[in-house]
Formats: sequence, C-alpha cells, structure tokens
Amino acid sequence: MKFHSIKNTELKVSEIIYGCMNIGGSWNNTPYNIIDAKKAKDIIRTVLDEGINYFDHADIYTYGKSEQVFAQILKEDTSLRDKIIIQSKCGIRLKDDPVQGLPQRYDFSYSHIIKSVDGILNRLNTEFIDVLLLHRPDPLIEPEEVAGAFDELESKGKVKYFGVSNHTASQISLLQKYLGQKIIINQVELNLLKTDLIDSGIVGSKKNPGSISGEGTLEYCRKNEISIQAWSPVAKGILSAGEIKDSPKYSGIRNVLNKFVADKNSTIESILIAWLLKHPAKIHPVIGTTNIQRIKDCCTGCDVNLSREEWYELYIAACGENLP
Repeated sequence: MKFHSIKNTELKVSEIIYGCMNIGGSWNNTPYNIIDAKKAKDIIRTVLDEGINYFDHADIYTYGKSEQVFAQILKEDTSLRDKIIIQSKCGIRLKDDPVQGLPQRYDFSYSHIIKSVDGILNRLNTEFIDVLLLHRPDPLIEPEEVAGAFDELESKGKVKYFGVSNHTASQISLLQKYLGQKIIINQVELNLLKTDLIDSGIVGSKKNPGSISGEGTLEYCRKNEISIQAWSPVAKGILSAGEIKDSPKYSGIRNVLNKFVADKNSTIESILIAWLLKHPAKIHPVIGTTNIQRIKDCCTGCDVNLSREEWYELYIAACGENLP
C-alpha cells in the first residue's frame, strides 16, 4: 500500500480508503447483533492487514450502527486509534428524523452540524475525528452558520480538518469564502461508469457537446489543493459481480477489462482501481465492499500500472464513442 500526504495537513493516508457504509447490520433502527459485530471485525482486520489506515464513516450509515460497531473494534485494540485516520460526514437527515412525517432533507445549519458531530463522537467513543465532511450540498446553506460550527468544532478539538462531499467547484468556492479553515477534501462519485467529472473537460463529445466555459470540479480541486476521494470506485460491482455484468449494455467496457485482466494477471476490481489511481489528481478510491476477497482485489490495484494508452482505451470503451 502506498501513502500520500494530504496537502495543508499533517495527515499521511493510504492510497485506498475503506468506506464503512455497509458494516453494522441493516439500514434501520434495529441494533446490531453479535454476527454483525464479528463480520465487521473480520472486515476491518482484513482492511488493516492490507495496509489501509483511513476509514470513512457518516452519521447516517446503517442508522449510526457502522460507527457503533467500529467503536467496539477500537475498544478491543486501544492502540488502534492512534494508528488510523477516521473521517465522518454529516448533513443528510433521513425521513422521519426526528419525528414521523418529516421528509428526507439536507441540513447544514449550525445546530445540526454541532449535534451531528457530538453524536458521531459518542457513537465512535472517541474524543475527536480527523476529518469532517459535509455530505451533500444543502440548497438552503447559510455559509456563516457552517463557519460558526466549524470554528467551534475546531476550537474544542472535536474535528481536526474539514471537507465536503458531492460538491461542485462553485459550491466549494462559495463555502470557502466564509471559512477560517481550508477545505481539504471533496468526496465525489467517480468510476468507469460514472465519468461526468472527466467528461466535463472534454468539449465536443456527446457527453459534453458545449463550448469551453467555466472551471471543472476536478480542475478546481487540483488548483486549490483539495484532495479528491472517489466513492463507488468499482461501480458497485456492476462490471465484476452478479448477472448484470453479462448485460449487452456493458459488453464494450467488459471486453477491454477482460483483456487487461488477462494481460496483467489481475482482476476487474484491480483494473478499475488502477484506472482511478492513474489520474494525476492523486484520487483516493473509497472502497465499500464487505466481501473479503474483493477488498484484497481492490488493494492489488495499487500495484497495477496502466499506460496512458491503456487508460484512454478504458475511458473510450466506457464512453462508448471515440474522442472528438
């Protein structure tokens, strides 16, 4: 496993991040059980053995249980907390929270951010988290409220660094104007089946037929030293697992992937991860599989080298068209 220093921080992080979205049992208010706890422990031990030191959470993941079950792992190994980086997210409020009948919504209010972080710290049973991300853009954002919340969380030592998730360049720019802290991360969906952030920089293609205008999110983040994290980096297993992989819809990209798997004695997961790692933005894939073998296959992607030509061959196959 390779490691990178995140600019403007003291964090040295593994090239791959483990996303804890699916540990802790079911997505409801049912408490996790012994089986859930054992499965989570086995997964996290595998992740650690692969050299990953960065763990991504969110307050809503399995209704808070992912953080709770992770806390049990930290409790069993008290030396672990100082060896790892813990990131969590807030800002999404689920349906019926806190009372029946309320819709799902986004909430970047001062009070919700503060309350959410206190809940995160309580569930993780830790005094601080290394990174807090705002989960999805809130159309009703008041940047001054976010700034006030971040100032309080930083001054009280509850959060070291701050970032965002699923934000555009303009949304980050607006927020950064009011913050006393540097936004250090933007976590976005990016994989071979979801290439919008790359497509936006290729004018004249079917996906981006318009004229050159504005600044793309990837370019903005690179210019402003904001680390990119890619969630769903292997496209939820669509290209490698289950019957859907045999769909004619994906035959072109699947054929190219299979060729590289054979040429490089690798796996589809490894190639998909390697494709992201080839990008000069130093993208950090956030893997979320709970399958032990797939975790290992993703991690071997760090050792797969793709040439410029191979990267483009995969991209063109995913686009389903030649470059303009």
